[in-house]
Amino acid sequence: MELAGLACAQTLATVYKKDKFPRVLVCCGPGNQGGDGLVAARHLGMFGYDPMVWMPKRLATQCKNMEIPIIHPTNDMSPLRDALARSDVILDAIFGFSFKPPVREPFDKALSLITESGLPIVSVDIPSGWDVEKGNAAGVGLNPDVLVSLTAPKEGAREFKGRHFLGGRFVTKTMAEKFNLNLPDYPGFDQIVELPFAGED
Repeated sequence: MELAGLACAQTLATVYKKDKFPRVLVCCGPGNQGGDGLVAARHLGMFGYDPMVWMPKRLATQCKNMEIPIIHPTNDMSPLRDALARSDVILDAIFGFSFKPPVREPFDKALSLITESGLPIVSVDIPSGWDVEKGNAAGVGLNPDVLVSLTAPKEGAREFKGRHFLGGRFVTKTMAEKFNLNLPDYPGFDQIVELPFAGED
């Protein structure tokens, strides 16, 4: 989770420089994806960004220690609406690998508000609302500008058209050989590498 969150923070910082996009709204869900988002929020704070977290009531201690504001999801969407109005970019860590439709409350309303905000979105592993294998077949998912896939790109991300990064070094050489994974080499100590657009070599 620490490496995943660091990779997400590095990706956001690579694409959205803090001089133009200092205010980051990190939207976290209740699962491991949300944990990745919280770690990313901490790193973004250390990188000099001004993060704010929208998340369920758990795992908040590290954010409080970093003095990162926290908003808890309820059926009242006005706190999220206000946070979106005071943000420059969104880190989407709401749903991840294990998500299965339909989107339940209050996250269904949250995804709509995030989409309507018009802010740039960086999604973690798979855009929230997308099925890990079928993509955005239900048509309810976010359409981010940037995706940071963790370990390897997911089948459902084939239709993703934005900037795509691979984050974290989670796959051993043995596993890559066993599953015939064609993963790029990591340059130096960086946790991320940008992938070519779909259809490019």
